[in-house]
Amino acid sequence: MKIVFASTPSQEEEINGLVRYIYSNIFPLYYSDEDICEFEQLKVLHTSEDFSTLKDAFQVMTCIQTLISILESSLEEQYEDVFNKNVSTLKDFGLFFPFEFEQFVDAKRLKNTMLSIYTKADNELII
Repeated sequence: MKIVFASTPSQEEEINGLVRYIYSNIFPLYYSDEDICEFEQLKVLHTSEDFSTLKDAFQVMTCIQTLISILESSLEEQYEDVFNKNVSTLKDFGLFFPFEFEQFVDAKRLKNTMLSIYTKADNELII
């Protein structure tokens, strides 16, 4: 007999928080608001169902955190294999992340620094 532990609601919340972080802090570094809106419609990183085990949820959290770390860094080629491995793992868990490492490298070169509706506001009070 094998005992497995189900994922917890707090893990599900953490995964959703990481996905929101990607949409508000990572994607605006590389893509326009129109592109990000399209990603939402395509349900990129959409978590429609609960993860069956504690291990599954931890693997998904770790993969997303690793992708965030890589995409917030200088996008060095030495991380391409790690990036691809984590994208593959997310796909194995049913999360749609249709990007390749080179797409982010190219997007960063082309992206102008501009405001995005997806970025978190620096403050909530405007006088």
